[in-house]
Amino acid sequence: MTDTTAFWLAGRQATGDATFDVTSPWDGRTVGRVSVPSDAQVEEAVAAAYAVRDTFSATPAHVRAAALDHITKRLVERTEEIAQLISAENGKPIKWARGEVGRAASVFRFAAEEARRFNGGEAQRLDTDAGGVGRLGLTRRFARGVVLGIAPFNFPLNLCAHKVAPAIAVGAPIILKPAPATPLSGLILGELLAETDLPEGSWSVLPVANDKMPALVQDERLPVISFTGSDKVGYAIMDSVPRKHLTLELGGNGAAVVLDDFASDADLDWAASRIATFSNYQGGQSCIGVQRVIADAAVYDRLLPRVVAAVEAQVTGDPSDEATEVGPLVDENAAKRVESWVDEAVAAGATLLAGGKREGASYAPTVLADVPADVTLAREEVFGPVLTVTKVDGEQAAFDAVNDSKYGLQAGVFTHDVQRAFRAHRALEVGGVIVGDVPSYRADQMPYGGVKQSGVGREGVAHAMADYTYERILVLTGLEL
Repeated sequence: MTDTTAFWLAGRQATGDATFDVTSPWDGRTVGRVSVPSDAQVEEAVAAAYAVRDTFSATPAHVRAAALDHITKRLVERTEEIAQLISAENGKPIKWARGEVGRAASVFRFAAEEARRFNGGEAQRLDTDAGGVGRLGLTRRFARGVVLGIAPFNFPLNLCAHKVAPAIAVGAPIILKPAPATPLSGLILGELLAETDLPEGSWSVLPVANDKMPALVQDERLPVISFTGSDKVGYAIMDSVPRKHLTLELGGNGAAVVLDDFASDADLDWAASRIATFSNYQGGQSCIGVQRVIADAAVYDRLLPRVVAAVEAQVTGDPSDEATEVGPLVDENAAKRVESWVDEAVAAGATLLAGGKREGASYAPTVLADVPADVTLAREEVFGPVLTVTKVDGEQAAFDAVNDSKYGLQAGVFTHDVQRAFRAHRALEVGGVIVGDVPSYRADQMPYGGVKQSGVGREGVAHAMADYTYERILVLTGLEL
């Protein structure tokens, strides 16, 4: 009999009347059973967070930093256990799951460091005009209020960390809602939070069903929403609460540009290896995964077979196997959707060079060329292990091809030319340009987010902390400056 995992209500364990099972996308086995909070329990969590908001905001920096340090330490100590849990509920290969735990530990470490130096205040002389003689302005930042953090399934621990750690660092209470497919990672984070001395009510982890979320989203006591997920859901949230402060980390169809100066055999081998790995890691379920390769005609014919060979060399299979690089998608419906998009593209004239086969929730790493511009695969985020390769003539055509998308999250540009790197930085309509590598690079302390339909706002610990707070100026009068 499967034990039921409790949720975390205002810092303490609780159970509701209903449960749901979490199953492995690899073999369908039951990984865990999770208790679901009732409407009354959700209300209790919101009321507690709202009530503690001023107290938590005034908590000394050392208290918040110590809690964040503790979580960092415990994540490191429990790395293997938590990685196995991520792999089981998400289908992520164990090698990538361990990396995710390491990244989450870094997020909390960065947050602890930022908490110690955050909000020291910035002084400004106001006597630059005669009316300001004797006046000094001191600007500090204060939490906007309770944060509703809504996390996705693809990084079930690290993207929870990116909601929770900055909130604790600034003293903003947070209600974390993990993805229904992968709630166990968020709930284990609750275990670590419960070991700290954070005030009661300052955090909750609630596995609320998606159809119950509109009431939470619209609750006026939750003025900040941080959401990571699809653009369809993200913009529905924005439309429903236009006066709230939102951070939306949405979709992308990341492009990797290979320019004509990146032309040696070693260059092309490196590019092909990185493209193959990061079009398929996480089962292709990464919003900055490589979906589009845009190659200059001068290197296209030499790059393409290398990409195909590197993709075909990806080890697929059981995510618990140490050798596995590509596991299943989150469920069979996701794999069927990917299958239908590839089939549509092939029927419209695309050339299938590798993969194109589905088995249950798994989809083989896939490469296509000659993809028509009007098919779904060319326009939307595939969120699966599928890669398209396009030939262009010259730098400007490559940059235009990157920008010919409703998304703008990150792009990778393979070049050795620093002038080209700066031209790419100016020309590409994205939130981040990665030079010499794929768009899939993310350091958890850097500003991360997109433009166009890839969202609004930025994550990255210090940047999220700024997003969760606002400036308030104190003007002192009658001073001898």
